Amino acid sequence: MTTPENDGLGVDLHLELSAAGGRRAVLIAALREAVRGGRLAPGTRLPPYRSLAADLGIARNTVADAYAELVAEGWLTSRQGSGTRVADRVAAPAPRPVRTTAPPPLPYDLVQGKPDPGAFPRAAWLASARRALTAAPHEAFGIGDPHGRTELRLALAEYLARVRGVRTTPDRIVVCSGAAHALRLLARVLGPADPWAVEAYGLPFHRGLLAEAGVTTLPVAVDEDGARVAEIPDHARAVLLTPAHQFPTGGPLHPERRAGVLEWARASGGLVIEDDYDGEFRYDRRPVGAVQGLDPERTVLIGSVSKSLSPTLRIGWMCLPSALVDPVVAAKGQREPYASATDQLTLADLIASGAYDRHVRRMRQRHRGRRDRLTALLAERVPAVRVTGIAAGLHAVLELPAGTERAALAATARRGVAVEGLAPYRHPHAEDPDRHDGPPRPDGLVVGYATPPERLYPPALEALCAGLAEALGT
Repeated sequence: MTTPENDGLGVDLHLELSAAGGRRAVLIAALREAVRGGRLAPGTRLPPYRSLAADLGIARNTVADAYAELVAEGWLTSRQGSGTRVADRVAAPAPRPVRTTAPPPLPYDLVQGKPDPGAFPRAAWLASARRALTAAPHEAFGIGDPHGRTELRLALAEYLARVRGVRTTPDRIVVCSGAAHALRLLARVLGPADPWAVEAYGLPFHRGLLAEAGVTTLPVAVDEDGARVAEIPDHARAVLLTPAHQFPTGGPLHPERRAGVLEWARASGGLVIEDDYDGEFRYDRRPVGAVQGLDPERTVLIGSVSKSLSPTLRIGWMCLPSALVDPVVAAKGQREPYASATDQLTLADLIASGAYDRHVRRMRQRHRGRRDRLTALLAERVPAVRVTGIAAGLHAVLELPAGTERAALAATARRGVAVEGLAPYRHPHAEDPDRHDGPPRPDGLVVGYATPPERLYPPALEALCAGLAEALGT
């Protein structure tokens, strides 16, 4: 019968054996040090005699004698059928605490852009993973295709056409690890020679990664109808927009401006880069189709599952004009170091099975309820605050009286609320003191309502309102 001690296979164990001394004594010393130093924790099962002897190039009896002596000394234990293990009474030294000056996280997280980790559809994801891995061809576990898995690109082409009005084919979709990765690839392909136009309000992280790529960004003012596309410079190589829900101020791009940005692209030879931010989470308005569907050869659509599922999946996509597919794939490289092939296969099944649609609808209902609770409590407790950008998305903008943004941030932080001000989202060159025809520069907070678990959401709203009331003196 094969037992743990005569099985030729076993766990791996790295030991440094000194050159001086007999093999038995050297092995005993190395094992003692591994246990004493904590590399072998109490209860750890050691390799069988034959396995360790083969790995170390020593006699099997030498290993058996070393184990026996350490058992006698109390370092190890040995039981029939259980093998040889590190004794429980041998405790590894406690690690020294790491000192840090970082402040502890605030208890109420109302920072935008983060879904509730507890809302991830674990059961549906697991079911899709089982089906996808069972059906996956062997080549799926080899070197990845830089285009992305065919299964996912097929599922995305169907889903985006049905839900977002996108016009594309699987061969024009390139899978990436999210919006940031997509922008880096596009910046590399388009080059730094010409500037990009960007919305005057947007993610500073995205502006920063474009700057790292050597791309100059030119701000385009935004108002209640989205970006003022008539102001896009003719010499811009591309314009980066969030047409479905302008981030962070809210609201879709007006139909006339959707047509206007495509006229700009055709006349100037520029490219429209459409970040489909919050395109799936709409509440009080009819669905707004993607700009890409109006002119697929002038538009790149960027999407991801960071908000709908989880940012840890690192899966995004680009729907590209035909002329950009090969350059983007070349910029990405011949190996796929970003999006896991198994996660791509699982997401493809999740979409094809309808489970992704069901999850999005469920989260849409939940987010709508949270948004309604936020707006109702603000209207009751701090009526001077105007709430905007709430027809879609995972956040709201609270417009504040001029000069009160910093005070509001300080007052809410004292009550344990992590929230962001509107100021960091403004492009650093968005305000031109010689212009007076643009929209006024508001103060405000950007409040995310998706992240807190349900038990923390009510006290988070109470703390937010109390801080705002203090800052505004109401």
